[in-house]
Amino acid sequence: MGRMSRRGFAAAAAVGLSGLVTAGLAVAAELSGGDGSGGDSGDDARPRGRRAPGGELRGMWLATVANRDWPSKPGLTADRQRTELLAHLDQAVERRLNAVIFQVRPTADALWPSPYEPWAQCLTGVQGRAPGWDPLGTAVKEAHARGLELHAWFNPYRIANHTDPTKLVASHPARKHPDWVVPYGGKLYYNPGLPEVRTFVQDAMLDAVEKYAVDAVHWDDYFYPYPVAGQVFDDDDAYTAYGDDFADQAAWRRNNIDRLVLETAARIKKVRPGTKFGVSPFGVWRNATTDSRGSDTRAGVQTYDDLHADTRKWVRQGWIDYIVPQLYWNIGFAAADYAKLVPWWAEAARGSSTKLYVGEALYKAGDPAQSAAWQDVAELSRHLTLARNHPEVRGHVFFSAREVAADSIGAMARVVADHYKQPAKPARRA
Repeated sequence: MGRMSRRGFAAAAAVGLSGLVTAGLAVAAELSGGDGSGGDSGDDARPRGRRAPGGELRGMWLATVANRDWPSKPGLTADRQRTELLAHLDQAVERRLNAVIFQVRPTADALWPSPYEPWAQCLTGVQGRAPGWDPLGTAVKEAHARGLELHAWFNPYRIANHTDPTKLVASHPARKHPDWVVPYGGKLYYNPGLPEVRTFVQDAMLDAVEKYAVDAVHWDDYFYPYPVAGQVFDDDDAYTAYGDDFADQAAWRRNNIDRLVLETAARIKKVRPGTKFGVSPFGVWRNATTDSRGSDTRAGVQTYDDLHADTRKWVRQGWIDYIVPQLYWNIGFAAADYAKLVPWWAEAARGSSTKLYVGEALYKAGDPAQSAAWQDVAELSRHLTLARNHPEVRGHVFFSAREVAADSIGAMARVVADHYKQPAKPARRA
């Protein structure tokens, strides 16, 4: 979620809306197996494979990239960082939520002691400098003590929100393997088309799953990067080396992401059975004008075509345990109407094993740069009312923690008053 962040780009894409491979079958077969159970891990004695009783998911994202939500600034003492983190968890409880989606790998660096990647820059201001404590371990333990699920949020491919490798710590894998790196749109990315990259990013993410009793592995909307006008994501050499079996480069790219999804899902089941796997994509898979199966939208970004992420297939095939499409538009927005996208996603999830939650743009509520709809304190509450007409929708996740706490016009308080009158029950394990 860099800002232009994950949400920022989604918002910008929305503003411009009107202007605008089957692989790994053996892995897929493995995914159809049941959950197992195992021992304990990390500093939390929660059993592997423990399943919470039913209930709707009420979640919030807690973003760390560029210190978006936490820590409030880099370089705070360990005690101050911990105090701020616990305050966010307490705020989730106060708002009657039951899950926190905590960004633990913001820019190919880590919020836990990782053998694969350096300590995150957002903690100390210096990438690779130890903060003096274990944020992820603490978050898991303290979230569970409060009855909250802790979903570990990773960004698979983003390396940096700049294009200067020398700004990365000398030990960074991207500096050791410059051939893995593609500069694009003012940022650095790992190349999804390289098998060694796919293995590495899985190893880096699964290290946290092995060490800590996280309730879910969570990805956001960055797969191949959002398109930038006049720029080309230069993966031609990788396509030449590995793309012979595909009709075109786009099909090969989608297969690369499909394989990452399938392989990661299988490895999660092996490392910590019972831990779920969820994805929060941009809210439009494809427009109906592009594909008859698509939504009645006029989006300038389509995840299938632009990010090479076939999110609908992942849902229909049950490759992921849950999906949280970012439906960051108001009811009645002409180019991407919340009231049209909720039923589209409900239909996509119907009959599948993938649970559907809806990503909500709390950050827009009361923002003077947004349209009149977002100045109405009841807009978000109406979203939840509408979604209740679709039984496939099992909950909502709010972006993000900073706004959950600040709640500038009371939109979150209105949601709680209208829909969360009772304390949260344990979520359906996403």
